[in-house]
Amino acid sequence: MTSLTAAVQRPPREAVRARVGVAMLFFTNGAIFANLLPRYPEIKAGLDLTNAAFGLAVAAFPLGALLAGLTAGMLVRRYRSSRVAIVATVFSAVGILIAGVAPAWIALAAGLFIAGAMDSITDVAQNSHGLRVQRLYKRSILNSFHAVWSVGAVLGGVLGAGAAQLAMPVALQLTGSAVLFSLVALAAYRFLLSGAEPADVEPAVAPQGGAPRALRGPGLLATYGVLAALVLIAASGAIVEDAGSSWSAIYLSGSLQASAFVAGVGFIALQGMQFVGRICGDRLVDRFGQRSVARAGGLVVFVGMGVALAAPTAPGTVVGFGLAGLGVATLIPAAMHAADELPGFRPGTGLTIVSWLLRLGFLVSPPVVGAIADASSLGLGLLVVPAAGLLVVFFSPVLAGPATRFAVQRDE
Repeated sequence: MTSLTAAVQRPPREAVRARVGVAMLFFTNGAIFANLLPRYPEIKAGLDLTNAAFGLAVAAFPLGALLAGLTAGMLVRRYRSSRVAIVATVFSAVGILIAGVAPAWIALAAGLFIAGAMDSITDVAQNSHGLRVQRLYKRSILNSFHAVWSVGAVLGGVLGAGAAQLAMPVALQLTGSAVLFSLVALAAYRFLLSGAEPADVEPAVAPQGGAPRALRGPGLLATYGVLAALVLIAASGAIVEDAGSSWSAIYLSGSLQASAFVAGVGFIALQGMQFVGRICGDRLVDRFGQRSVARAGGLVVFVGMGVALAAPTAPGTVVGFGLAGLGVATLIPAAMHAADELPGFRPGTGLTIVSWLLRLGFLVSPPVVGAIADASSLGLGLLVVPAAGLLVVFFSPVLAGPATRFAVQRDE
């Protein structure tokens, strides 16, 4: 048996344990924020906010992420990705709780700002640790972590939608979720990899024929051009995710007159189908490459949400959000993985930059959609979703093609 076969079939025991721990972190990260989302219509109505004012408050989340995100790489190198992810998760839960019980617009924005700042740090730390584990596995597993995030988000969305339907006080619901999921994150620590972050890493998967096509030409400009394209791909995925989290419940309950529970199903459909795409994503990426998977995903987003907005019904909109979630399933993991392996950057720097700048999608989308909704209709504002799908199709060539087997020597 070759050492390649053994490595693929039997990853190190510490890698298997760490995979469980990283999955726990991704699960809590998805669940904590999603608990709040089905309560958005109630919070918006309770504070008597316009669409534009609500969109600005929601934009505080990515604003906090942008301001804090660039510290993530330094924090990970100094304190280790495992510790940083757990501490930031707990503080993110606190921020969500503040937002949920906010008595005024400023408190809502402040709570989301804190949650966003902590979420950006958690995001880099847990993905950094996940990439460490992936290198030990010597095959793609990053999409599976993001699939678990989607499971957490679906669970959080179901809990929030159920609590909204039962008229449970927001404070009681979010306090319970903050305590529960913070404990899960703390329990993950014993499973994670020990030791400091590696100073140098080798790429886990080599793209067929070498690096992505944009990196074949020498020069710093080409590298930064690829990085910019990766940011736009990730930001497009963020725009689609934000549309589901920030506006699906409001669109379904307001424009389409759906019940409180059905209004929460739009987000659940997006995250549920995103889970399906991510759980299948690693195999698809290994077989067809990030480039082809992303291009197909962009087309699914464009067609699925485009049709739903052209012929608006509650069931059709739920299906549209579900197809949008399926289409963007692998985009952010793909951009993060590609950025983490760009030459010319310190370990974790490319990942940090993409994780930081993709928040621009979350920052720009809510106020833009809100302003369009106040001026015309929310359905028109949600056209940003199919537009994001087209952006992905256009920039997908910077991603890698099908992966090749790892170059290893056979046992003597």
